[in-house]
Amino acid sequence: MPSDSVMDSLNLILVVGARPNFMKIAPLIKAIGAHNNQAKNAPPRVRFTLVHTGQHYDGQMSDVFFRELGIPQPDINLGVGSGSHAAQTAGVMEGFEPVCQQVKPDWVVVVGDVNSTMACTLVAAKLGIQVAHVEAGLRSFDRTMPEEINRVVTDAIADLLLTPSADADQNLQREGVPASRIRMVGNIMIDALLHHLEAARSRMTHRHFGLEERRFAYVTLHRPSNVDGRENLAAILHELERLSHKLPVLFPVHPRTRQRILDFGLNPRLSTAFQLIEPIGYLDSLCLTERARLVLTDSGGLQEESTYFRTPCLTLRPNTERPITIEVGSNRLTTPQRLAADLDEVFAQPERLGQRPPLWDGQTAQRVLGHLISG
Repeated sequence: MPSDSVMDSLNLILVVGARPNFMKIAPLIKAIGAHNNQAKNAPPRVRFTLVHTGQHYDGQMSDVFFRELGIPQPDINLGVGSGSHAAQTAGVMEGFEPVCQQVKPDWVVVVGDVNSTMACTLVAAKLGIQVAHVEAGLRSFDRTMPEEINRVVTDAIADLLLTPSADADQNLQREGVPASRIRMVGNIMIDALLHHLEAARSRMTHRHFGLEERRFAYVTLHRPSNVDGRENLAAILHELERLSHKLPVLFPVHPRTRQRILDFGLNPRLSTAFQLIEPIGYLDSLCLTERARLVLTDSGGLQEESTYFRTPCLTLRPNTERPITIEVGSNRLTTPQRLAADLDEVFAQPERLGQRPPLWDGQTAQRVLGHLISG
């Protein structure tokens, strides 16, 4: 609902669209609740409307995250669903515009780099509503990635750019963004991680699959460059089979990846040492990331979480928008062709690598909220 008074309350729309967004918005919702309780009815009270665009519609990949993260059911679900990038973006914009006109927020808060992030930013900007982008300034410098286009467009028109690390500030400054729009607040993903860490540890997910701590590899893959071509996917599966002779491999298979395995007629030799399982929730993923000997992924979030835990991570991508995870020493980029050698090198290194970047301390959401309140 709209705020009764600009002086008495701050009215936000918080946007989520796909799985990575949920972990980023949950800490902000928690910070809003803590602020309102601490304020004891003193201004500014912070109100929010939670809008789920429905970009991710698979229950295993979406609904479970709302339950585990303690996010309230969305006030509004646009139900956009899947489709081409153009169709999905257009659907979000068409559905989001009347929401903004009804709610009349002081800020629209978007997170990450999915299609919903860019689409809702465009709508709000054209309506003259301030936009705050949490996780601004990240760049892979690869315009073939749809997420990179979403980042660049969002940051070009958002009013407040809330960055996770110094490299993100530098990227924005190179693009001509004035310093008055940039605030380094830290990594909000780490807020979610720390809040749920004890619950994640208590699940002992690795033991459920017969695995010993620091004696298994945790694998996630979903990006088109890795799974949409038979040659690359076959090469990756071959290396995972090879790895499983040295170290058990646990691979929760994204629906997209599973379908490609079927389409290409690939039949990995499965065993207790090489397990392909159904997608898992956030808490199970955190538990596995901390307990694993190594992580192999093409996910941005897992690069960050493994960095926090100092778990060695190989990222199957030619680039990353999170170079700080490489700079601090826990992450490295690899390719299907180089994967065997990089895996061997991981085993020659300590079981824990690198260090945690500055402001990855669990207090990012409070800093975000402070900047929204101060305007």
